[in-house]
Amino acid sequence: MKRLGLLFLCLLQFSCSSQSKEKINGVSFVGSRDRALQKHVEPVLKVNANYAAVMPFGFIRNLEDPNVIFNTERQWFGETWAGGKQYIDILRKNGIKIMVKPQIWVWRGEFTGDILMKTEEDWKQLEKTYTNFALTYAKLAEETKAEVYCIGTELEEFVKNRPAFWMRLIAKIREVYKGRITYAANWDEYKRTPFWKELDLIGVDAYFPLSEAEDPSKRQMQEGWQKWKTKLFEVAEENERPVVFTEFGYRSMDFTAKKPWLVDDNQMEVNLEAQANALEVLFHEFWNEDWFAGGFVWKWFIHHENVGGSKDNRFTPQNKPAERIIRQYYKAHE
Repeated sequence: MKRLGLLFLCLLQFSCSSQSKEKINGVSFVGSRDRALQKHVEPVLKVNANYAAVMPFGFIRNLEDPNVIFNTERQWFGETWAGGKQYIDILRKNGIKIMVKPQIWVWRGEFTGDILMKTEEDWKQLEKTYTNFALTYAKLAEETKAEVYCIGTELEEFVKNRPAFWMRLIAKIREVYKGRITYAANWDEYKRTPFWKELDLIGVDAYFPLSEAEDPSKRQMQEGWQKWKTKLFEVAEENERPVVFTEFGYRSMDFTAKKPWLVDDNQMEVNLEAQANALEVLFHEFWNEDWFAGGFVWKWFIHHENVGGSKDNRFTPQNKPAERIIRQYYKAHE
């Protein structure tokens, strides 16, 4: 039965056209205060990316607040409807395909997966305001003919506690958006996400821990991937859907593969090669797999000349050896 399931998965998702076989070689195109200009797109082209995730933002005041606030004058331009559309338009002019990926930011950076209401009334209010948020940007995705729409990002408690709501939301989104749909589950959430068969792609934010080492070798990280890779394949096979890494990336610092999800302002020593090696191992493990659709590197800022570099220990690969690795592997999988 497992062999039949794999055969069905491959036939369903990858055998019909060259478009089906094309890997998503994506960047997460971060919203800025500014409009995106041609000079901001050139570095995306130079790394051979064929997709960009455009990410409008909504805001919640705390983990128990049911009101999603979005598309306001107080937001940065790139986080709004107008900014998202402008970014999409200029990326499209350069042949870049699009995933619209609206995201929630909780004040003080608290984890969105912990959003949890205390009362039924608050749950209903959250459902109402989130529906408005999600449908607004589904309409933007349809208007701009985006190839993929992501219905949510790392919202495990919301999904776990209100599964019927998410089924209804998916149906509503299908009414207004005709492209492929995914959801960005956190690396430790995706196995419990209940609605993969209602979507087109299994989205995973791929911050899997691979090694406890301060300066992990490629071999250590490759070994660290094996159990996670097996589980990802099993979920793809079970649901007859390909996996896409809606986010993937590593910080350019020591212990980069220990807790890849860390976003704190720690003073960990810069380790540019560790980031490059971790990305190289990820590409080697996944980009040749038929059940794997590709992914979006986290994260890519529009002002390329002012970010990253040899003293930066954050996620961006820009102006670091990691950028060369991305260029190399994206070129090989055009």
